[in-house]
Amino acid sequence: MDQNMNSTKEGLISGSGAIQHKAYARVGLLGNPSDVYFGKTISFSLANFWASVTLEPSPHLIINPHPIHDLVQFDSLDHLVNRLQSEGYYGGVRLLMSICKLFHKHCKDNNINLSPGNFTLSYDTNIPRQAGLSGSSAIVCAALSCLLDFYKVRHLIKVEVRPNLILSAEKELGIVAGLQDRVAQVYGGLVHMDFSKENMDKLGHGIYTPMDISLLPPLHLIYAENPSDSGKNYQKLAELMNRNFDLRRCMFGDECLGALNIEMVEVARRVGAASKFTGSGGAVVAFCPEGPLQVKRLEDECRKAGFSIQAIQVVPSCLNDVDLKTLSK
Repeated sequence: MDQNMNSTKEGLISGSGAIQHKAYARVGLLGNPSDVYFGKTISFSLANFWASVTLEPSPHLIINPHPIHDLVQFDSLDHLVNRLQSEGYYGGVRLLMSICKLFHKHCKDNNINLSPGNFTLSYDTNIPRQAGLSGSSAIVCAALSCLLDFYKVRHLIKVEVRPNLILSAEKELGIVAGLQDRVAQVYGGLVHMDFSKENMDKLGHGIYTPMDISLLPPLHLIYAENPSDSGKNYQKLAELMNRNFDLRRCMFGDECLGALNIEMVEVARRVGAASKFTGSGGAVVAFCPEGPLQVKRLEDECRKAGFSIQAIQVVPSCLNDVDLKTLSK
């Protein structure tokens, strides 16, 4: 850590006024994608991967492109084409610009005065692309936290509203998604979410309840690098995880889910592990109810299939004292 940066629950603030925030990848443990069908979900933030955004005061408002993810200089036409085929057309610049626009609109619509001043935004991320780990929303979430602190309005924008603001910025860009991912990233930790139509119509958001992360058993993340027992009874969790994927497969079909995604689930199930998508595909969360020997078998199977596997680390709650005071009683 830079010696000139002070660490706080909300992020890092330097003596020069630079602000840095992280937002973590997300795992949908149960219920997804029922957040878009007025259902209930449980999700958590994943400490293994994150996006960080840094805001520095500057004379002009500048959005810095990332040297890798927003590449605009290539060695050849072949290099450009190969890059687009593997990474797509879009990096993070459009995400930063969109959240700036939607943040400004929200403040204007809600009579929140913003003090004058410009800044430079830059970002970095190690979240695997196209892995269903909410990499785009992590960038937006971290940027929103920087804006809240730069303009000193964290106490004026409720925690429950922030996921809606992040989702609006992504929808502005044509990204199709639900609120679940953004809630997990704003709150951090393990969160139960109730998106009942009554709540959504009345409040404009769901009811979000943080849960104790120690309730979780050991879990593992399985993903493709290139996307082309503890003594507690967790049997019900394993059944629900498998049921969640089976319902999704029934709803959308194998062609929609993709052969590579289905194979990741099947690799885990071949050793008796429970498994399901972390989101819409690209990565899988797996639970080995039989303990370490089953984990070893799972690691071996993943290695044979060419998949990466990591033990999951869960992020504790990201909310600080100012955030907690904005929560609905």
